[in-house]
Amino acid sequence: MLNFEFKNPTKVFFGRGEIEKLSTQLPKDKKILLLFGGGSVKNNGVYDQIKKALGTHNYLEFWGIPANPEYEVLMSALDIIKKEKIGYLLAVGGGSVIDGTKYLAAAALYDGDPWEILKKPVRTSEKEALPFATVLTLPATGSEMNSGYVISRKETQEKLSSGGPGLFPEFSILDPEVVRSIPKRQVANGICDAYVHVLEQYMTFPTTATLQERFMESVLKTLQEVAPKVLAEVFDYDAAANFMWCCTLALNGLLQKGVPTDWAVHAMGHELTAYHGIDHARTLAIISPSHYRYNFEAKKQKLAQYAENVWGITSGDTEEKAREAIEKLEEFYHSLGIKTKLSEYTHQYKDTASKVRAAFLSRNWQGLGEHKNLGPDDAYKIVEMSY
Repeated sequence: MLNFEFKNPTKVFFGRGEIEKLSTQLPKDKKILLLFGGGSVKNNGVYDQIKKALGTHNYLEFWGIPANPEYEVLMSALDIIKKEKIGYLLAVGGGSVIDGTKYLAAAALYDGDPWEILKKPVRTSEKEALPFATVLTLPATGSEMNSGYVISRKETQEKLSSGGPGLFPEFSILDPEVVRSIPKRQVANGICDAYVHVLEQYMTFPTTATLQERFMESVLKTLQEVAPKVLAEVFDYDAAANFMWCCTLALNGLLQKGVPTDWAVHAMGHELTAYHGIDHARTLAIISPSHYRYNFEAKKQKLAQYAENVWGITSGDTEEKAREAIEKLEEFYHSLGIKTKLSEYTHQYKDTASKVRAAFLSRNWQGLGEHKNLGPDDAYKIVEMSY
């Protein structure tokens, strides 16, 4: 097991009716800015619960943070934060709204061009950001209990990430009842997103961090088990609760401690979103099977372990198990209604591999993956395999 440090200061309120805790957890001596996405919270009862809980708190509202939070939109919110002397932020939404809120929390106290935070990137330390909290309405990214975020900029076709220890939410409210009203496409995305978050921390090579590996295998198996239940027409609260908690645990920092991690799938997937506007989770489903096939020799031991411990595959040698594991992974994506080829999402795909290679070169990304040896040419080949 590798050396590690672990601190997660986010307090979680989990379960039915927990939104009312806002009344006691939010500060009454600070002006609060509530940040929302497209307005679904007005249809599922969340907005009314929040308004009731806020009572006499002093707050303003900002609406319209899109999926893949857009830099220009966030700059409009930043203007309000500075003009109105906002002292606290409350993100109400999924990963995009929460990611956007983290960026705003950092930018509000940053002395310089806000884009530098992402472009350099700049890590935000404790006390270098506005305090904030979240009400999760779409399980997927784990952003409600970690300190990282990803922001898009249409003007430059970039999707960049940053974070830092100063960007953990003070608290997050997770009520599984919100899953009841989420469109099934978004539920499928959430399952896929969380699943690949675990794979990025797991699908490397066998380690001696036995407990960590069992944690990860348990999350993967739980997502497989609850997927058909949360995608069914009849709402299942317990399945929704397990789904929501899996998404949080998949990326709250615990699983990656003491183990090597990959994250090359995300690096390539972000480019597909930037170029083609494909849902983030679906870009991961496009890239990951090709990534594992391209890096088969380096990953086959862990793929075989995944086959055995997650899918129960016991027959065959290491290579046979490893290849069947990739097939099982693709079948799982398909069971969610998620396609796994770039050409199934866009007809303008033929120059995508070249664009990804150029982006990697421009950022000098020469050593991604657990072995730090995946470079622009490798990314080109993996994306091309994904056509």
